[in-house]
Amino acid sequence: MTNSPLRRSRSNRVIAGVVGGLAQHFGVNARGLRIVYVLVSILSAAFPGILVYLLLWLLIPQED
Repeated sequence: MTNSPLRRSRSNRVIAGVVGGLAQHFGVNARGLRIVYVLVSILSAAFPGILVYLLLWLLIPQED
């Protein structure tokens, strides 16, 4: 985990940079984190992946 604040990524984005920003913040591979996020969203009825993503999109500021 890095000491940088949590921000949406401008360079490592597919839709809004949420997962790319999370990957940068925690120091993990963005592609792997995206795969895990999608799998958990699809396989779990208790994890509304799209709603969580939209909420994070609104709450996490964009990188400078």
